[in-house]
Amino acid sequence: MRIGVLGCAGRMGRAVIAEVLAAEGCTLAGGVDRSDHPALGQDLGTLVGEGPVGVTARDDAAALIELADVVIEFSAPDATAAHVALAAPNSTGHVIGTTGLGEAQEQGIREAARSTAIMRAANMSLGVNLLLGLTEQVARALGAETFDIEILEMHHRHKVDAPSGTALALGDAAARGRGVDLTAAADRGRDGLTGARRTGAIGFAALRGGDMVGDHKVIFAGAGERIELTHRATDRRIYARGALTAARWLHGRPPGLYAMADVLGLAGGKP
Repeated sequence: MRIGVLGCAGRMGRAVIAEVLAAEGCTLAGGVDRSDHPALGQDLGTLVGEGPVGVTARDDAAALIELADVVIEFSAPDATAAHVALAAPNSTGHVIGTTGLGEAQEQGIREAARSTAIMRAANMSLGVNLLLGLTEQVARALGAETFDIEILEMHHRHKVDAPSGTALALGDAAARGRGVDLTAAADRGRDGLTGARRTGAIGFAALRGGDMVGDHKVIFAGAGERIELTHRATDRRIYARGALTAARWLHGRPPGLYAMADVLGLAGGKP
């Protein structure tokens, strides 16, 4: 299977390249990044600390998408929106780990999924996807009148979107469990004299610092007791491994928008 990497010079792009190079039955079709990136022209094997593989970083996404069976992408929202439009006419499978997507970009993904197979996930790790299911289950069991929900996440200092895509996915899971709309229930970025906590709100807090790969905690706080569900990532290669697993699963699938829960055979997941 020929796998292309979009956003190849980023932290996750490099991790994905390393996983593809080590995987049996997979060939690195190529990698692309933005036209002004200093990594362009470098051998992709050398870029990730391995020996040369004879494939260099380029900036022609259209050519790579046409060549690859599946592309894996952790990049910027605007770039992802452009890439899904290129992948659909070629029926190229597309694994998307990009976060911070706006509604127009999400709509573009849904439209492209009518023509090709797309697997989109805010987080590719097995542990986080189990956490999503647990969050929905606990939220369904604990009523809003007696238990408040707070979602706390921390990432490295370079992350540009907040709350993280995974935190928002956890909020969606909690909202599904409670049968409410997250847009109406979410309470983000408290500051100043905010007044008492709104009953039924799903709160978010985002921390940034150092080289944290990603911590996520869902807190169910009641009177006299508290339940905390926590996932800590210490190596971003868990996401790369999950993305490669998704790419293998996606290859040859009919058009549609899939979730990591589909890949892992877990019930109740949503992309």
